[in-house]
Amino acid sequence: MAMNKLHSSSCSIFLLLSLLLLFHAGESDLQLNYYSDSCPRAEEIVKEEVNKLYNKHGNTAVSWVRNLFHDCMVKSCDASLLLETRSGIVSEQVSQRSFGMRNFKYINTIKEALESECPMTVSCADVVALSAREGVVMLGGPHIGLKTGRRDSKESHATVIDDFLPNHNDSISLVLSRFQSTGVDTEGTVALLGAHSVGRVHCVNLVNRLYPDVDPTLDPEYAAYLKRRCPSPEPDPNSVLYARNDRETPMVLDNMYYKNLLGHKGLLLVDQQLVSDPTTSPFVKNMASDNGYFHDQFSRAMLLLSENNPLTGDVGEIRKDCRYVNSG
Repeated sequence: MAMNKLHSSSCSIFLLLSLLLLFHAGESDLQLNYYSDSCPRAEEIVKEEVNKLYNKHGNTAVSWVRNLFHDCMVKSCDASLLLETRSGIVSEQVSQRSFGMRNFKYINTIKEALESECPMTVSCADVVALSAREGVVMLGGPHIGLKTGRRDSKESHATVIDDFLPNHNDSISLVLSRFQSTGVDTEGTVALLGAHSVGRVHCVNLVNRLYPDVDPTLDPEYAAYLKRRCPSPEPDPNSVLYARNDRETPMVLDNMYYKNLLGHKGLLLVDQQLVSDPTTSPFVKNMASDNGYFHDQFSRAMLLLSENNPLTGDVGEIRKDCRYVNSG
């Protein structure tokens, strides 16, 4: 009887370990320099194209960073974000959570360069990740050693976006729990929100802090600036009316965002909550005082987010055109 119990216990432990290994299989299949044999210049091509696009079209780097967030937060880092509406697929890009996103068409510019050198080899999901890494560098941030080997989704996740992507007016506890579900802890979440340092916010998303009364947590002079940028409580969503989180270094991914938060100059409700919530405020203060610490934590968190539930092995596909699933 004792031997049977021991055998049963051993089998249970073995089964548990097997399930854990299976659960983490996708993450372990990603690796550094995944394309070293199949497409040796893959990462260099992405870097070259990102630089060309930035020099030709200006502020594209921010788009690449935002793409990673919107793709990887919703179920998987699988380039589902890039799918356009066609053949029964409803694009995630039509969601309100994707409001203000742009430059999707240039992802295919990068993909075309890769297809020219290595047909049907490099996934669109890896293009999203690698372009985000290069975007961070172009914005003065750190170089991040991202792994590759992701495959592309054959479906859109448009119907469940709201279940995964936090909104700008959500409570900080909800924002933290959404990031935690991807493996990013509180410290990492505070760091990733530092990407707002190079972002801009459309007036439609911030007028609730200005009208009918100004949010008392806003610095009065800053509130006056915001009202000049957003003079109407009902801005036209089709007009490009926006304000920046960081007016001092608007195109540099640095810790000025946190310094502004401590000065009551955060644009969104979630920004303000980072300072007022006791679980996040210590990290805000640390990042405000140490840009190197911010960059270290941003790198760590972006790496974690980029490895959220990737499709690997035989799951998914390598799309020829990032906008559509392969035919046949």
